[in-house]
Amino acid sequence: MGWFRAVSGTDDPAGPRFRVASVLDATDGKAAGAAVVLTPHHLLTCAHVVNDALGKDLFDDSRPEGATLRVQTHGPSGAQLHEAQTVHWIPPRRLDGGDGPPGRGELEWAGDLAVLKVGAALCCPAPPEFRQMRVGQSVRAWHGSALSGSYADVRVKTCDSRVGYLDGALSGMAIGPAYSGGPLWSEAEGAVVGLVAACMLPPVDQAYDSRHVTRRSWGIPWQRIEAELRAAGAGSLLDRPVCDDDPARAVLADLLANVLPAPMFRADYARAVAERCGLGHPTDGSAPSPEEFARILVTEERALAALTEALRSRDPGAVTALIAAGKLSAVPRLLSPREHDRLLALLTGLPDEVVDLLPEAVRAALPLVAELPCDAGFPELLGRLEQLSGDSRSGPGELRVPGLLRAVEYVAVLCPAPERARLRLWADGVAARLGLPSSSLRERRADADEWALGRRRRTRPPRLLVHLVKAGTDAFHLRLWSDDGMGPHRAPTETGRRYSAAETAGAVLALLERLCRSAPEGVRPVVEVLLDRDCLELPVDEWEFADADGLIPGVLGAEYALVVHCPELLRRNERFLTDWRHRWDHLESSGPLRITGPSTGVREVYGKLLDRRDAARVLVEVSARARMEIIQVCLAMGVPVVLWDRGPAHEVSHVVQQVSDAPARALPEQVRSYRAKTLHRPADHPGKPVLAWADPDRALPELQLSEPTELL
Repeated sequence: MGWFRAVSGTDDPAGPRFRVASVLDATDGKAAGAAVVLTPHHLLTCAHVVNDALGKDLFDDSRPEGATLRVQTHGPSGAQLHEAQTVHWIPPRRLDGGDGPPGRGELEWAGDLAVLKVGAALCCPAPPEFRQMRVGQSVRAWHGSALSGSYADVRVKTCDSRVGYLDGALSGMAIGPAYSGGPLWSEAEGAVVGLVAACMLPPVDQAYDSRHVTRRSWGIPWQRIEAELRAAGAGSLLDRPVCDDDPARAVLADLLANVLPAPMFRADYARAVAERCGLGHPTDGSAPSPEEFARILVTEERALAALTEALRSRDPGAVTALIAAGKLSAVPRLLSPREHDRLLALLTGLPDEVVDLLPEAVRAALPLVAELPCDAGFPELLGRLEQLSGDSRSGPGELRVPGLLRAVEYVAVLCPAPERARLRLWADGVAARLGLPSSSLRERRADADEWALGRRRRTRPPRLLVHLVKAGTDAFHLRLWSDDGMGPHRAPTETGRRYSAAETAGAVLALLERLCRSAPEGVRPVVEVLLDRDCLELPVDEWEFADADGLIPGVLGAEYALVVHCPELLRRNERFLTDWRHRWDHLESSGPLRITGPSTGVREVYGKLLDRRDAARVLVEVSARARMEIIQVCLAMGVPVVLWDRGPAHEVSHVVQQVSDAPARALPEQVRSYRAKTLHRPADHPGKPVLAWADPDRALPELQLSEPTELL
């Protein structure tokens, strides 16, 4: 990585120890040696390590065709086992160029490299950087087990184009058996400079003498490794993609050369960027070149924001120029690491009732933005919002206000006073760093206040969610939730009990009475019945329950607006979920789509819905044989409002004719009124209306089975 580099902490997933792989012995499964990650699919080790793992002579020069090795990669969460095969084989050979492998007594040799390929991508950090070995470098090696305590620190004493000799201090671990093939890591370089090849041990048949070699080993320098791999046809594995083609890089480099011409100041701000972005850097006082500094700004997504954060107080004009140049690249994000982490913490700490309303606030703030992942978690939503360049309401010559800041203002107005103040202070800080006029942010804040006021005036009616699952003839599993506008809250029902239709109506009406007492004056709750696809025509609206003295009949669909909802169909094909939101946004502006005719089929309905992407409500008047299949297609393709008559099919439905001209949002009440008329004027109102209603702005509870007969 150069001047900027990954931090190599003990538990850091990018630490150098986690680039060490274990080559396991085929007989006992212990580490025969080590390897280093070369690419996401390749490992580099010594050829004699492969021979040792396969039980062959160390200097056997025959290629291990078809042999499968077991290798193990390591990370903070544990080790993973892989199978690997040798794809490039450079066996040990004599330095004098003579035929045959090196003899047993030879202390140095050439070759001795092997590239292993694993089937699946390695779940470990990106391959490290590689640099040339030089005299004086302090390097670290690990045992083939890659255990954290197995490191051995040594210094490069001599190095030519073939061999680098390494000496270790008389403390700590010494390089020994099973270290071969492992990387020699230079912390100062932030890179691998070679592979461990051999260690020089004192004679085993003599008592130790002070004249014996102590803690000396040798490694293969990277410059020889690279030359041998390229000669063997493995050069493509060494060529890393570069980002020099990023259109912003050259512009940013020129700006940095002008803004920070002195290496001392450039080093100060480079260190600030590295520390904010969690990157390592040299401690010798050196500075990156403007070109290297620019490169990190177009490869690390929050580096540019971190630089402008540090530079703002010194040179505001330079910040504006840097931000403008950064827009030429697709990499830089809007927020610095500190700003991003702070916003994520603020959103995570919001009350649950506000979190449920976050999608609504974002859509209100940015109504023209399509396909925002509002149902996803905070990180994914923030990532999409950061990509929005502005909300398109800035005058000539003014900086555009990022869409994220506008969305945060709309979320803030839904929060209690402390959370609202913290979010607004956060937005003020980001706006100041970007150089936005305070008047621009105040204007968006006023828009949010006005939206919140209108939202409070348009208080939606409370609703009762009724989840029914058939458990036999006139028997149902029942779960109830009340929703006063702040999300569903579970209401108690008897666990494991089966309810009849009348008992269900009684339980629902009992809860509705409590909801009516807390509802605004003149507002009655809506009953939303959650059904499986095969039960959409269940006559829940006709179910009755008489009160204790039998005076007043309780007909659900006549007393309360009752709609059905089928989450199963809506989630059946996720490619239509964006259509669901799009259609709902056109609920009041698009006319109804009528599906009529005795010969209408599914294919024709599919084509009509694709042609009318804005159609938010569908009126179905088809034969009884085709009706249910067509309705299910409409719901599965994201149509939020579907009206039909579950009675005997007629060419013209009385229900549809009576209520189809009503405003879309008035349909639940119009259908309720029609059902009431079927009680006192049945001859004039023969229909049996069913209204499917799926509001994407209102949350649903999780509908899962915890036991075969038990609903959550």
